[in-house]
Amino acid sequence: MGFNTWNHFGCNINENLIRATADRLVALGLRDAGYKYVNLDDCWQVSRDAEGRIVEDPTAFPSGLKSLSDYVHSKGLLFGLYSDAGLKTCGGRPGSLGYELLDAQQYAKWGVDYLKYDNCNTDGTPPEKRYPVMRDALNATGRPIFFSMCEWGVDDPAKWAQEVGNSWRTTGDITDTFASMVSRADLTERLWRAAGPGGWNDPDMLEVGNGLMSHEEYKTHFSLWALMKAPLLIGCDLLSITNETLEILSNKEVIAVNQDALGVQGRKVAKARLQQPEEYRFYQGYLGAGGDLHVGNYTLAEAEAYCTAAGDKCAGFTFYGTHAPNATQLVK
Repeated sequence: MGFNTWNHFGCNINENLIRATADRLVALGLRDAGYKYVNLDDCWQVSRDAEGRIVEDPTAFPSGLKSLSDYVHSKGLLFGLYSDAGLKTCGGRPGSLGYELLDAQQYAKWGVDYLKYDNCNTDGTPPEKRYPVMRDALNATGRPIFFSMCEWGVDDPAKWAQEVGNSWRTTGDITDTFASMVSRADLTERLWRAAGPGGWNDPDMLEVGNGLMSHEEYKTHFSLWALMKAPLLIGCDLLSITNETLEILSNKEVIAVNQDALGVQGRKVAKARLQQPEEYRFYQGYLGAGGDLHVGNYTLAEAEAYCTAAGDKCAGFTFYGTHAPNATQLVK
């Protein structure tokens, strides 16, 4: 759980933004809700020095990334960076291919706790060959660094990434539309067997609060990501966040489902057309506390309609959804 710059800010990032975001995570109660990582995505780096070391943008980060990392840590948060398993990043900045050990050592010196590792501008070798090189380089530093693999699901990382990373992207980039969000959920939920403590399917970062979906659609988005035990990385501007968006992102019941220690990913178990033309999808997963059945769908009313139609399938279950109607629980 944390924050990432890309979905809202793209390459328009600087140290003042990151410091202010860290402050807001604390002030809004989001740190205490579980959001710990403050992650810089692409465009923080500009070049390499004569010895091959990666150099941060001196205009955007004049104090340096070590100072910025120290500030983030001083707030009780963790600090994350981005790189690419290619010659250049997706934004055309220096990539880490061929520099894995040197870059990993630099990240450790800066106090990095999280690395998002992209898949642009490669040399043509498969991700299965390139990503373990960075894994080994990170491990060699002796510093615990969460390794977030971002190869977009192109080589079915759910089949092999458990031995390489802590999370792996299952899809291409999300956009701030309901269709994009649902398509990423559909691509990810079928991979539920691959996920579990220590390694998670990642359908991309959250778009909640970026403005192009409705409030109800954002609740659905957050609920589905929580059900799928996906990383919850805030992608909106915390400096101008609305109360409605904050309510979604800080929902304790939904976060508890995402962070459940059992770590069983929710999956789609049924589809129905209770009225045309809408299609309803129903998800379930098991929770560690008592093995409760958790079913998520678009609204509580739709869950009630489903169970009315299903008859005995819902016998003995009660609804729990007062605070989180788009992450409805049927608890037996």
